Amino acid sequence: MNIKHLLSAILLGSSISAVAQNSNVAYAITGDGNRDYLWMNIRQVDLGNGQVGNTIFQRSNTAFTLTDVKSKAIVTQAATTNGNIFSDRNYPTTSFVAAAAVDNRSNRLFFTPMRMNELRWLNLDIKNETPSFFTLQSDVLKFGDVNDEANHITRMVIAGDGNGYAVTNDGNHLIKFTTARTPVITDLGNLVDAEKNPVSVHNKCTSWGGDMIADAYGKLYIISAAHQVFVLDINSRIATHAGTITGLPAGYTTNGAAVNADGKIVVSSANSFEGYFQCSLDNLAAVKIEGSDIKYNASDLANGNLLFQKEADAARQNAFASAIPVTRDIPQGDNRIFPNPVTDNVFNILFENRKEGNYTIVLTDLAGRTIQSKLVNISKGTQTQSMKLSGKPSKGMYMVKVLDEQKQVVFTERLVIQ
Repeated sequence: MNIKHLLSAILLGSSISAVAQNSNVAYAITGDGNRDYLWMNIRQVDLGNGQVGNTIFQRSNTAFTLTDVKSKAIVTQAATTNGNIFSDRNYPTTSFVAAAAVDNRSNRLFFTPMRMNELRWLNLDIKNETPSFFTLQSDVLKFGDVNDEANHITRMVIAGDGNGYAVTNDGNHLIKFTTARTPVITDLGNLVDAEKNPVSVHNKCTSWGGDMIADAYGKLYIISAAHQVFVLDINSRIATHAGTITGLPAGYTTNGAAVNADGKIVVSSANSFEGYFQCSLDNLAAVKIEGSDIKYNASDLANGNLLFQKEADAARQNAFASAIPVTRDIPQGDNRIFPNPVTDNVFNILFENRKEGNYTIVLTDLAGRTIQSKLVNISKGTQTQSMKLSGKPSKGMYMVKVLDEQKQVVFTERLVIQ
């Protein structure tokens, strides 16, 4: 690749990600506060401090327009004044909302009202204007009885590939939608449990509800209302259990999830007024955001940030650096794996100032599932060991762990496979 073109691509990718990650602004679906459980309002929230800010849309108060993208028919607030906003299809957030996602490129908030077979979105490029909603009916979203909770869409996100993804409560429908002016909606099929999952992604008690986030390497993450976390491969639809979020108050359901500017996962509850909590994917130990809002419960959180965006940016920079000839072919500083990203199925691990003996190199996915391992013997002095990838692992981020003879972790590093 021409270095000039490579640099342009890297700078463009970095600038796009910087826009997403420099902001802690997210959108929360809330009630009116004070133990109101009618999730029909859209408010801004700062994920840095958990404070609720601007109200974008408030039920029964905010004027609006709702445009059917197929018929071009436009409905205004006046048309629903005498109707029941909780069941009127012409009301933007009728029948409550539990799934929403932000598309940074078009600056739109996508969502699906429960008990309806429609994809809707709100143009966020509003100042003092009347909020403009749009709706698209689709047979793809007709899953059966609309009153059956199994068929409700409660998880949604815009992934790193620019497409939207949503999942029904029961996990039997993974929905993909484009973010074009008129979205194309596709049902990709049911989720598949990884072989060693301790809990099923389909289990009503453990795995329904919640929200979904995405990472910069093409993976999705389902966070159920019962705190269970699954890593979802879009192509295979395999959901791998990654652990359970701990440290949350009793009765705190995790209904909303988004990524803050620091790359942490922030969660909210639709049923609890205990504020916002954050955790990292590494240990899933939740810590309360002190001073966060306790007035508004939130059934969903949405923004355009991706997990591991900083790591992806670093990988782009490393890719550019590797295109420039250098005289030293071992990693600098604390980095022990090279090349990183991997492009030709072989990477090296640097063992420096390590005791002589046997070590085990373990390659895992982000869910902790072992992909392959290798036993090596290390002698005195600086030494490198190579590891060839078996099969064809999917592109994305993985973890490399080095264990000593007592099976204790010596060091761990992330590895990007391109």
